[in-house]
Amino acid sequence: MASVIHRDEETPLVTVDSPLQQPKSHAKDVHILCLAFLLIFLAYGAAQNLQSTLNTEQDLGTTSLGILYLSFTFFSVIASLVVRVLGSKKALIIGTSGYWLYVAANLKPNWYTLVPASLYLGFCASIIWVGQGTYLTSTARSHATDYNLHEGAVIGDFNGEFWAVYALHQFIGNLITFALLSDGQEGSTKGTTLLFVVFLCVMTFGAILMCFLSKRSSNSKGESELSGADAGVHSSLKSLSRSLTSALSDVKMLLIIPLIAYSGLQQAFVWAEFTKHVVTPTLGVSGVGSAMAAYGAFDGICSLAAGRLTSGLTSITSIVSVGAFAQAVVFILLLLDFSVTSGLLGTLYLLFLAALLGIGDGVLMTQLNALIGMLFKHDTEGAFAQLKIWQSATIAIMFFLAPHISFEAVLVIMLASLCFSFGSFLWLSLKVAKASSPSTSE
Repeated sequence: MASVIHRDEETPLVTVDSPLQQPKSHAKDVHILCLAFLLIFLAYGAAQNLQSTLNTEQDLGTTSLGILYLSFTFFSVIASLVVRVLGSKKALIIGTSGYWLYVAANLKPNWYTLVPASLYLGFCASIIWVGQGTYLTSTARSHATDYNLHEGAVIGDFNGEFWAVYALHQFIGNLITFALLSDGQEGSTKGTTLLFVVFLCVMTFGAILMCFLSKRSSNSKGESELSGADAGVHSSLKSLSRSLTSALSDVKMLLIIPLIAYSGLQQAFVWAEFTKHVVTPTLGVSGVGSAMAAYGAFDGICSLAAGRLTSGLTSITSIVSVGAFAQAVVFILLLLDFSVTSGLLGTLYLLFLAALLGIGDGVLMTQLNALIGMLFKHDTEGAFAQLKIWQSATIAIMFFLAPHISFEAVLVIMLASLCFSFGSFLWLSLKVAKASSPSTSE
């Protein structure tokens, strides 16, 4: 009888105590993650944008990026396994080291520094991005559960905040580039050395911030913060093989892969082809900074807006349509060779094109991550690994292929890829909406 009374007394304590624990802010981890990625990628992104114009001897810059994303592709196959074994927080921390070393290699760029750094960064990039997708989705689900909120809306909101802040790396990083490489310093060793030293200091702060993230485990079936290493690796290997094979038999994944692939193509197009063939001939190397700053600003604004507007598949379809249209306009204008050559108007026209490309990228990155978080709850790490496999593969293809074909051919490929991937995405939307229409309201 006493034990019954004791148990009854315990129950209210749990009930009363539980709400006191809920105000723990999951959003704090999102803020930390956003700021850490901003600091790391403002340096790396600016360095990447300069590769095709700064390290031009024997196409060292472009080739190193191709090697980087080829390595990224291969390591993405096992990235979900590594993240499951390490845990998403440790994967994020280790992943930062590759970006730091790559920027450091640019202090003395040659085949013996950039190529090894690119190979190692491919591994680090694969685990940091799978870790990011897993960590952010897990945080959003925890927040939705604790506060009794609509899961899809929270995932969209958190992704919107992350990608909006992340997109600012293009704006801030390229403004720093413009400031340090202007006034005739863009070709000087002193100017570039100072630039990369500043970037390394900023990245160090970003890496330190990662250590302040809360430790989390995924809601999907594979990940655990492992205590039994052998059992964990064995179960993760089985889960990895299931993820890779099931992805190719999952109609939803097959239909979303073309849009994932296109998202990689359009990023590589901006980083290499747009800066090299459109911006540099008109504005010079220092102009790459201002054009990419405009790209980053609109990327960030649209990421935040798209995340706020995301509530389900219907909203995602509408938002992606806007982004696809914006980028289609750019490709058509460039194919028609439409240009404004007079001074200020010419500069504003280039910034307008950069802004449209930024709008498209902001929409794609936000909505793809939200869509994957909603559709693949059973294997979050595996789904985000697929995202990075296909993105990095198409980025590598673009970097290796573009130097050997004309700019007009690249534009045709981009426009055709956009049309095909958008059509596949609409098919996915119709299929999912039809399957869930009896029970789901958006």
